[in-house]
Amino acid sequence: MTTGEATPVWRGGFGRLWTAAVVSRFGDALRTSALPLLAARLTDAPLAIASVTACGYVPWLLFGLLGGAVADRVDQRRAMWAVDTVRGLLVAAFALAVALGHASIPLLLLLAFALTTLQTLFDNASTALLPSLVDRQALGGANARLMTGQQIAGGLLGAPLVPLLLTAGAFMPFAADASTYLAAAALVASLRTRPPERAPRPAGSTLRTEIGEGLRALWQDRALRATCVATLLCNIGMGALIATLVLHVTRWLHAGTAGYAAAMTAYSAGSITGGFLAQRIARRTGRVRALLVAGTVQTSALLLIGTVRHLGALVAGMLLLGAMNMVWNVNQVTLMQQRAPESMTGRIASAFRTSSTSGAPLGALLGGAVAAAYGLNGPALLAAALFGLAVTSLIPVRKPDVPVVAPRDNATAGRAPS
Repeated sequence: MTTGEATPVWRGGFGRLWTAAVVSRFGDALRTSALPLLAARLTDAPLAIASVTACGYVPWLLFGLLGGAVADRVDQRRAMWAVDTVRGLLVAAFALAVALGHASIPLLLLLAFALTTLQTLFDNASTALLPSLVDRQALGGANARLMTGQQIAGGLLGAPLVPLLLTAGAFMPFAADASTYLAAAALVASLRTRPPERAPRPAGSTLRTEIGEGLRALWQDRALRATCVATLLCNIGMGALIATLVLHVTRWLHAGTAGYAAAMTAYSAGSITGGFLAQRIARRTGRVRALLVAGTVQTSALLLIGTVRHLGALVAGMLLLGAMNMVWNVNQVTLMQQRAPESMTGRIASAFRTSSTSGAPLGALLGGAVAAAYGLNGPALLAAALFGLAVTSLIPVRKPDVPVVAPRDNATAGRAPS
């Protein structure tokens, strides 16, 4: 079964949005790699260092749904460039504090929390904006190009540059990140999109009631509901694996830090490969079945990682995981954009992201407990079981595949000129 996908046009809005997303992800990779290193310089307390990472999850749990509701109320383009401008100024101020020797763990915690809080609006607005820049038939190709470009910029280009930048000063990765935020803001501000045309909200409508409407819309769509549940299960599994992967590599496989680096490199390389495969698989199978293919391959890869005590098996498994994770992400996001009513895209996207984020820390805790109780390969086997459940949950919705154009509500946004 094919999806009849078109190719997104690079000229005009999509090309600038792609460039902004890639530039911003490059800067994010610099910052997220440098923050733990800076935290380790400031303290030896493991809990304090881990808290810096945890602050990157908490705002999604607190404000994720709110960010989606706000994204559906405002002009998404203006919201995106305004948020990126604020984030650029915040990171620039932080870089200055680091350069002047005023960095501290509380300041790192505050920065991580503030940036992720702003991200809850930016990411949901970005997901809702894309369908106004490309035809719905081209959404799959657009998402594949966006995610592949971001993976190359972040995984292969950004993170390896951090040690080089740190030789010039601890503030350098953050100064570079600030510049990428401001550059991305300028690119998004230049997009030629018309403000979305929305039907007037009913009298007395509140953000709380609008969040509820988005959640109900997500739950009432069988395909989206099943995909959301499956994504949550997968994220719990990946949280368990990633949180304990360094122990799996260094203690169960005795492969040392070089083995860990090889595993992470394989995952990044696989992700890039998956970006090129995502659309090809969807054209042959349809969106939901593409998720089934990705989940089945990932389950097999996790079983390989958890049962074969050899570095080569780990590298092969991580390569497959990365590739199929990209296939999953591209098709899951496209599925949601194609099926969601246009006035609820931000709220449905926020429900997906909030559930995904809640799965990761839960999985990390489960992974640690399983590793302690059943052995260091236990988290990989736990992840395989969860991925298997995710695949099973998608089977009932595999036949009625997604229409290329979703049913539209009365508040159809205008198409931006290319």
